[in-house]
Amino acid sequence: MLVESQSPPQADAVTPPAPPARRAMPRAAGLVVSGLVLVAVAVASIALGARPLALDQVWHGLFHDTGRYADVVVGERVSRTVLGMVAGLALGLAGAVLQALTRNPLADPGILGINMGASAAVVTAISFFGVTSFSGYVWFAFIGSAAVGVLVHALGGSRSATPVRLALAGTAVTAALSGYLYAVMIGDDVALNRMRFWQVGSLASARTDTIQQVLPFVVVGALLALGLARPLNAMAMGDDTARALGAHLGRTRALGMAAATVLCGAATAACGPIVFIGLMVPHIVRSFTSPDMRWILPYAAVLSPVLLLGADVVGRLVARPAELQVGIVTAVIGAPVFIFLVRRRRPAQL
Repeated sequence: MLVESQSPPQADAVTPPAPPARRAMPRAAGLVVSGLVLVAVAVASIALGARPLALDQVWHGLFHDTGRYADVVVGERVSRTVLGMVAGLALGLAGAVLQALTRNPLADPGILGINMGASAAVVTAISFFGVTSFSGYVWFAFIGSAAVGVLVHALGGSRSATPVRLALAGTAVTAALSGYLYAVMIGDDVALNRMRFWQVGSLASARTDTIQQVLPFVVVGALLALGLARPLNAMAMGDDTARALGAHLGRTRALGMAAATVLCGAATAACGPIVFIGLMVPHIVRSFTSPDMRWILPYAAVLSPVLLLGADVVGRLVARPAELQVGIVTAVIGAPVFIFLVRRRRPAQL
């Protein structure tokens, strides 16, 4: 009787993981698409407003300025759009860095009170020291944002801080600083007139000299933040693992806080306390990329201006011929997002 020989069972074919270069291609393509979206939103920011402009009027104002009314409007909206792009980039990068540093998904310059610290310092500079120029009070904004960042982290429990404890500490500090800010402004008519639109966050007062002054700070802060992508990735795995991978935790935290402080201080000094940009954008980015900071930071730098400029356009259209400040629009959009993120967290994580 012949016994049929059986061939050994073959192992199931295992698909090898895609090489890093292939995995990076969709993310790079998405970054290019995000850049194109930013260009489209920037054009919409120039064309739309109390008086809509046709694309040929936008083109004429950009490249053939003859001083007519439409050209003047284009010039003013270009300054507003550029400032929105710079401030959005700063706030988005600051939020992404703060979330990585604290391993806190609710970290945001506005929620943690850092923007309000900068605002209170600027109001102090205007009311008590007579400072009126951006180059003068931007340093107060840096000091205020840094001091509040340290204070909130201490009140939240420092090493034992949890996302909600930090958010509550930031809310408490923001409330206290808001009371101080309003008390100073009510007692000083000059400060009140100067700050009543700035305090809610607005791009309406954008000027070329403001952009020129704020841009160097944002460039330095952005380069510093982008350069921290690898050590921030290591810190996400825990302090012990990060040390094993050769990350310098103290230096990374110090440089990360310095980057966030410079970015938040510059954006707040130029536009006022605009909240929720740094909270929403990193979460949107993580939904279609990995938690790799080498991708989160560039995406945040591109998509945050998209959100800020889009909110500014909405504010100009819904209240036409007047306008709704961009800080109000981002708060209306961001508050439900913040509630949703808090409710998503497990009780043990809070």
